Amino acid sequence: MNTQHTFVAERAAAQHCAELLRGAADPAELLPALARPGERFARTLAPALVGLLGGDLPSISVADPATLTASELEHEVGPLAANSLLSSPGAGLSLFASIESAAVLRLVDRAFGGKGEQTSAVPHKFPLSAKMLAQRLNGIVAQCLGEALGLQDLICQSSECRIADLAPFPAETKLACLRLEVSETGRASWPLLIALPLVQLSALVGKGDDARPANRRRGAADPAAAPYADLPLPLCATLVDMRVPLSVIAALESGVVLPVAVARAVPVSSGGALLARGTVGAQDDRIAVKLTQIA
Repeated sequence: MNTQHTFVAERAAAQHCAELLRGAADPAELLPALARPGERFARTLAPALVGLLGGDLPSISVADPATLTASELEHEVGPLAANSLLSSPGAGLSLFASIESAAVLRLVDRAFGGKGEQTSAVPHKFPLSAKMLAQRLNGIVAQCLGEALGLQDLICQSSECRIADLAPFPAETKLACLRLEVSETGRASWPLLIALPLVQLSALVGKGDDARPANRRRGAADPAAAPYADLPLPLCATLVDMRVPLSVIAALESGVVLPVAVARAVPVSSGGALLARGTVGAQDDRIAVKLTQIA
């Protein structure tokens, strides 16, 4: 039996590049990817705040994502703010959101007919009206953030005015931080801060729009085609839109007459979006709106 053989390679051995041989990406390397979901969150949040801002659509800017520790986060938030701890059990995520106390107090002042200007020092704790408004803000943030990140189960787990009472993360936890600034014309802007543990960033990147199939259908959907054609949508024609002082509303009782003036150009909207304008008339013994302008 001859045991001497000459072996010849069938083909050249594979030479893998360094990029393919690397291990899992370092969480810090994923930090820039947080900017895109941050932009989606800003676009989702702006129309959701209109009801609290007197009907004005705010402008929301997003700063570059950054890192900080939990102790640095506590120092930045300060002793009093609208803080909330958000969680997504399905994705295993814990996020922290915070809105400065001065912004909450200015919004409360506007809600009660004031100019929304802070004339006194920040109190040691929120009054009941500010607590209620903070809870509403936290709910809006949770809903919009969940929609922007593709987290359908994101909920506001707890809310506290003092971050020390909430204790969202251990002191030395490294966090990924997203800072946003809400601006209104002629008013002071106010910051909104979102943070989560840096190690959870890999579970978050790829959610939302990035998780949808790459070959999804392009272009606008045809409203006359299935399944959209038979979808019922409420259509609202606003005949009267009036502002009444709180003192008048508090004194309302049966028999009180409120003089109103029907708008010449009646706005017709759906879901808060203006579709058309028209004039009031009658057709077949019923009040009708004749459309004169399409938005």
